[in-house]
Amino acid sequence: MGTLTHDPGLETRPELDDDRGLETRRELDDDRGLDANRDPITGAPGSHPVGTGIGAAIGGAAAGAATGTVAGPVGTVIGAAIGAVAGGLAGKAIAESVDPSAEDAYWRDNYSSRPYVDAGLGYEEFGPAYGFGVDAYRRYPGRSYDEIEPDLSREWDSVRGGSSLSWDRARHATRDAWDRVSNTVERAIPGDSDRDGR
Repeated sequence: MGTLTHDPGLETRPELDDDRGLETRRELDDDRGLDANRDPITGAPGSHPVGTGIGAAIGGAAAGAATGTVAGPVGTVIGAAIGAVAGGLAGKAIAESVDPSAEDAYWRDNYSSRPYVDAGLGYEEFGPAYGFGVDAYRRYPGRSYDEIEPDLSREWDSVRGGSSLSWDRARHATRDAWDRVSNTVERAIPGDSDRDGR
């Protein structure tokens, strides 16, 4: 009936079957510190719209169009549509492999070796900037970091949490995290998804 399959610790909740169900499930996730990456339409956990879009645009559409070309112009259009769906599913799987918790663990272990980190500054100063970079990559698909940096600089004060870093200091960590995620995606899907020339 209203079983929340993403958390076996919750029992059946009939009150979640009404029109408020999706919102209530999101509130439960938020209250418990979970990020289920819920699909905005179905509420299903594991949605990665950026990866889905990148996979559809880069891989699937081109492959489908090439396959459909054998049947002429109509086949090209149909092949591109079918290929976009298949590519979207591949892109979703790749985006799911970018785990914000794993990224946080990586930066926690490696931040002190970065040239912009002064000795004596703890990870709590830089962690929000790294998380911001990972999140920004997902929120701005297909754009370069240089294009979106003005937006990020305006947003920094509202997302920095307990970090005392100004944007001028945080921007390097944000860029590092963006580049790491971008390079991970580009190794999985050949192409230059963030148009950084790599």
